[in-house]
Amino acid sequence: MTGKASCGVVFLLGIALIGCRPSPREPVALQYTYSWNEDRPQERALLQRFTQETGIHVTTIPIPEASREYVDLAHTLLKNGSGPDLLNIDLIWTAVLEPDLIDLQPYLASEIARVDPELLRSYSINGKLVAVPFNVPIGGLEYRTDLLRAYGYAHPPRTWDELESMAERIQKGERAKGRKDFWGYVWQGNAAESLTCNALEWQVAARGGRIIERDRTISVNNPAAIGAWQRAKRWIGWISPPSVVSYRENDTGLVFDSGRAAFSRIWVLTPMSRMGQARHIAWRSSLPVVATGLSRMPGETEGSAGTLGGTGTAISLHSPHRQEAIALLRFQLRSLMDAGEKGGDLGARNQLELANPPSMPRIPSESSKEPVIVARPSIETGIAYKAVSKAYSDAVHSVLVGQMSGPEAAAKLEKQLVAITGFRPGPPR
Repeated sequence: MTGKASCGVVFLLGIALIGCRPSPREPVALQYTYSWNEDRPQERALLQRFTQETGIHVTTIPIPEASREYVDLAHTLLKNGSGPDLLNIDLIWTAVLEPDLIDLQPYLASEIARVDPELLRSYSINGKLVAVPFNVPIGGLEYRTDLLRAYGYAHPPRTWDELESMAERIQKGERAKGRKDFWGYVWQGNAAESLTCNALEWQVAARGGRIIERDRTISVNNPAAIGAWQRAKRWIGWISPPSVVSYRENDTGLVFDSGRAAFSRIWVLTPMSRMGQARHIAWRSSLPVVATGLSRMPGETEGSAGTLGGTGTAISLHSPHRQEAIALLRFQLRSLMDAGEKGGDLGARNQLELANPPSMPRIPSESSKEPVIVARPSIETGIAYKAVSKAYSDAVHSVLVGQMSGPEAAAKLEKQLVAITGFRPGPPR
C-alpha cells in the first residue's frame, strides 16, 4: 500500500472512530422540593458547593406553607411518577408517602448511625426508613427581652396565667405610648396544621390528652381539653388580635418581627444529638427588628408542652437519578455532621437570649413537671392522620370563632375520630 493510500485509510478510520464515539452525556439535574422555611441562604450555598464538587445540578422547588396542601400535591406527583427526585417532607406525612419512597438504610448506614435513634422514629414505617431528619423544631415562645426588662419582669412567663398578666400589662403600656396596633400575644389560629400543633400544646399542658393516645384511644372529650381551648378563645380580642384566627406562621412572624407584639408562638430548632446543631435558634424566614429571646412554651401549674415538629429528606422510588440523589443526601448529612463537630450550625440566623430553652425530645415521667415534648399522633393513625388532624383543628377553630361551645365541639369531634380511626374513646394519659 502506498503512503498516500495508507494515510487515506488512517484518515477514514479516524473519521469512523470519531463518528462511533458516544456524545457527551448531559449533566444530571436533580429536582428537590423544599419546605417554605427550609429555603435559606445556608442551604442554597450547600447545594451550590455540591454542584461544584460533583457536577450534579440541583433545582430547588419551594413548596407552599400549608402542610396539608403539600402532602396532597406530593402524593399525586409521586403516584404519577412525575414527582421530584428528593422531597423535604414533614414527619407527620411519613405513612402517607411511604409506598413511593425508597428505604434509605442500605445506602446511608454509616451516616444514619450517627443520628439519634429517637429522631428516626417518626420517619420509620415497618422497619423502612423513608427520610432522614435535618431539623428538630419544637414549639416554643419568643418574647421581647427589651420590653420584659422595661416592665420589670425578670424572666419570661412559665404559665399561661403569667403570660396573660404580662401580655395585658405590656400591651396596655405600649398602646398608651401611641402604638394602637400593639398586641400581647400572637399565635397561629388558622384551621390548619399549625392550629393542631398549638392546641395540642394547650391540651397536653392541661393534662387533657394528646388527641390519640399511644394505646390508640381517643382523648379529646374531657374537661381539661375543653378548658384549654376555651382559655385560648378568651385571648382573642383581649391580648391577641381578632384576626389571629386566620394566622399562619408567616403572619405571626410579620407581626412579631415588626415589633408589634410582646410574645409569639414559634418553632425553635433544638440541638440534634450526635449530629450537633450547637445552638438553639428560631425557625423563621426573616429577622426581627427588636431584641428577642426564646423560652419553653408556658403551661399550667403542672407543667408545659411543646409539639415536636421536623422535616426530613426522602428520595422518590420513581427517581431516574437514584444514585445521584443518594450522593446529595449523603453530602448534606456529612456537611451537617462536620459542622456540628466543629461547633458550627448550618441553620443559625441570629443570636438569641435563651431562658429555659426547649430540650431534646425526651418524654418525662407522668409525675414530672418538666416540659413534655409531645408528638402528634401520626404514628398511631398512619394514613388517617390528615383526616384526624383536620377534624381536630376544625373543632378547635369552631370554638375559637364562637361557632360551637367547647363541650359541643369536643363531643362532635370524638364521634368524628371514632368514625375515622375505629378507635374507642378513653381517658387522657
